[in-house]
Amino acid sequence: MDIYPWLVFTHIAGAFLFVLSHGVSAWASLQIDNEREPARIRALLELMSTSLAGTYVGLVLLLIGGIWAGISGGHFGRGWIWTALALLIVIAVAMYLIGTRYYGTLRAAVGLRTMQTPKNAPDPVPVGQAELDAILVRSPSRALAGIGYGGLGIIIFLMVLKPF
Repeated sequence: MDIYPWLVFTHIAGAFLFVLSHGVSAWASLQIDNEREPARIRALLELMSTSLAGTYVGLVLLLIGGIWAGISGGHFGRGWIWTALALLIVIAVAMYLIGTRYYGTLRAAVGLRTMQTPKNAPDPVPVGQAELDAILVRSPSRALAGIGYGGLGIIIFLMVLKPF
């Protein structure tokens, strides 16, 4: 039995789960740009957080399936696969660096715990509307969407057309 088609299937299924789950965060972050009501912002931030489980499972599946299929199919001798993998890493690092600080600050501003909140600490105290508005003005959501969607388009181009 040839395992290669199953590896490609795992890669594509993982990519689909990743894009579907991470898309929830993308659309929620764009919606937050139009919100000023702390309760609605909290709900959207919680939705973003809950979608991360599917995002990370999808990422692991797409990496395992893709790397294994790349090895099995002899693709690592070609430049397109290295470029796609490097681009995925650059996109992930850029989005993490740009988004993590902002969304952590926003979570604390509306009274939600962050990754930096100690387990035994009380929930953060929400800030006033003026301070919340000042934070919302600095939203990186459009830059993140551009990096994510643009990068994904380039990766798909590389994987489908295998130009080099």
